[in-house]
Amino acid sequence: MIKDFTEMPVWQKAMDIAEKCFKISESLPKKEDYALASQIRRAAESISANIAEGFGRRTSKDKSRFYDISRGSAFETKSHLIYGHRVKYFAENESLEIQNLISEVIYDLNKITSRLNNSHF
Repeated sequence: MIKDFTEMPVWQKAMDIAEKCFKISESLPKKEDYALASQIRRAAESISANIAEGFGRRTSKDKSRFYDISRGSAFETKSHLIYGHRVKYFAENESLEIQNLISEVIYDLNKITSRLNNSHF
């Protein structure tokens, strides 16, 4: 039984995504500080933050809602990565590595919310 959100593998992966997005955005041009750098960092950090908040909620419905928000942030982060690669800010291999982690987190969140939505207490 997981006692703290930090023990959740999906949260750990989400935190890895946030860390990698921070690092990949460090090399962005200064003009992107308040645009892409800020957006990708906020979206990526929001994935793990909403997983943590969902963990702390009491009802399945509440938990599921925050895991869904986290899922949305994962897709937003993926979109920023694709954009960054298309405008030649990010190398393809760096972007794809993070996108693969995002796909894993989305898969995990889908499993969690499916279980929560199908549980009848």
